[in-house]
Amino acid sequence: MDRFSETFRCCSHTEIDIMSATTSENSSQRVRNFLIAIVAIALGVALFLGLKTDTNTVSLTELAKTATPLETAVSNGKPSLVEFYANWCTVCQKMTPDMAKLRQEYGKKLNFVMLNVDNTKWLPEMLKYRVDGIPHFIFLGTAGETIGQTIGDIPRSIMASNLEALIAGSPLPNIQTNGKTSQFSAPVAKQTPQDDPRSHGSQVVN
Repeated sequence: MDRFSETFRCCSHTEIDIMSATTSENSSQRVRNFLIAIVAIALGVALFLGLKTDTNTVSLTELAKTATPLETAVSNGKPSLVEFYANWCTVCQKMTPDMAKLRQEYGKKLNFVMLNVDNTKWLPEMLKYRVDGIPHFIFLGTAGETIGQTIGDIPRSIMASNLEALIAGSPLPNIQTNGKTSQFSAPVAKQTPQDDPRSHGSQVVN
């Protein structure tokens, strides 16, 4: 009877040890799974915020507010990139993140000028450069002379190569590059109040 009791106790201890080990393994697995889930969520949030920050930190309006005035740009001895734009221009909006990055990179050596085509103050410049689609970019030399121009959605790498050449005083390598634009026609006469300046291809008045 004693031998049976001893055998039973040994078996019971073995079963308890196995159950304890299994429980410990299950707990460790649950902890690992929980940590993996937390890390995955954190990475997902970081990626989302990173993408959002990359594309939405600067609006077109904010970029325009901090641009160099044209009068300053043609007199401070630095070359300039002049952009004709409008707040309703979807292509202009699309290019805003790239233009903000270019300004960060070249802003100390180059003037970034933004002229809103909805403002008839810039009508002489619109007619001078024959602006019929926006964004319309004019590259000016250090004395305010016209070096070249491009129109539409230009990839950032191509725009950067033109800016580097402009700063160096070299011929612009991609001056014939044109991309997608929002159509626009500069006014040649005073328009009636019912004309809508926000419709693409319309004549613009204040």
